[in-house]
Amino acid sequence: MRHLFVFLELFAREGGIQSYVKDVLQAYSQGAKQDDHRGTVALLHDRPPSVNPLVSDRLSFTYLHHRSSLIQRLRLAFYLLRICLLSRPERVICGHVKLAPLVQLICNPLGIPYLVMTYGKEVWGVWEHLSPWEINALRGAARIWTISRHSRDRLCASHDIPQAQVDFLPCVVDETQFTPGPKPPHLLDRYNLHGAAVLMTVARLWPEDIYKGVDVTIQALPEIAAAMPTVKYLVIGRGGDQPRLAQLAAEAGVSDRVVFAGFVPTAELPDHYRVADAYVMPSQEGFGIVYLEAMVTGIPVLSGLGDGSADPLQDGRVGWQVEHRNVSAIAQGCIAMLQGDDPRCRGEWLRAEAIAKFGKSQLAQRLQDLLT
Repeated sequence: MRHLFVFLELFAREGGIQSYVKDVLQAYSQGAKQDDHRGTVALLHDRPPSVNPLVSDRLSFTYLHHRSSLIQRLRLAFYLLRICLLSRPERVICGHVKLAPLVQLICNPLGIPYLVMTYGKEVWGVWEHLSPWEINALRGAARIWTISRHSRDRLCASHDIPQAQVDFLPCVVDETQFTPGPKPPHLLDRYNLHGAAVLMTVARLWPEDIYKGVDVTIQALPEIAAAMPTVKYLVIGRGGDQPRLAQLAAEAGVSDRVVFAGFVPTAELPDHYRVADAYVMPSQEGFGIVYLEAMVTGIPVLSGLGDGSADPLQDGRVGWQVEHRNVSAIAQGCIAMLQGDDPRCRGEWLRAEAIAKFGKSQLAQRLQDLLT
């Protein structure tokens, strides 16, 4: 075994980080075929799933879930110590800053270098309040991987980490899964979207994730509807914030325009993107895989301004970046996307630009470069 990966979870929850990590592990397996190396993945919170498509002769998994969080942590500590002593991995890849102090504690005395992967949400919500042990573990890492320029800049500025210590491992999109196509009639029927100009957001509707911008998009709908009378807003995702969002739509007089689709399985997402005429998420993201998924489907995108979405939107060259709590700016951007006159609405061009920079086939080579 050359590499040991340690993550919080892959299967216990769904989200952009979990999707990204699965892409990274799949890319690792592809690269391993060329380099004859093997890796092991330890998952703190996960039980064995009914099906794990990532298992291969190059990648094995260990599940450490227990109903007691203390026992979970003890299991992880003993597992890391045993495997580092007996198997001597070439490197340990730590998948979350919260796990980094334990990884550092075990790796340093054994002379095993470790890397720390970082994403986005923890930059704004957590990193300003990291413990001294977590900060020390970040500073002591052989390398730090992150997904965007913004995440790197926030990390380095917050904790006095040199930019030269940080490498980019950006998110990518599966261009074979997300493809352009006609609006599926069964979804138009399901959501009553026939004849509608459809805005769409895919996001967790958790109270702590208000930064996703679903609420301000709802507030922008009256202004959008004044210019585009057939507009409807399809919101895909689940969470405890939905009642507040529904009440907000009622107060704005747009309840008939907002469709809460709830959770949609990954396999059904490509068809849902094809329903949309524009993708809107005026958020504060570490990166934003969903923008890539929309663009390779051929639909224009709107994101927040001053966050990691600048990378997939290529600093506004392939999409709209607006102040993420500015209702009028969001409305005007959505109107422009739905009218379709701007060059950034050209579907074939959007798809080509997204694939050229963030196609999934590039991730295996990038990961291989970082590991060698």
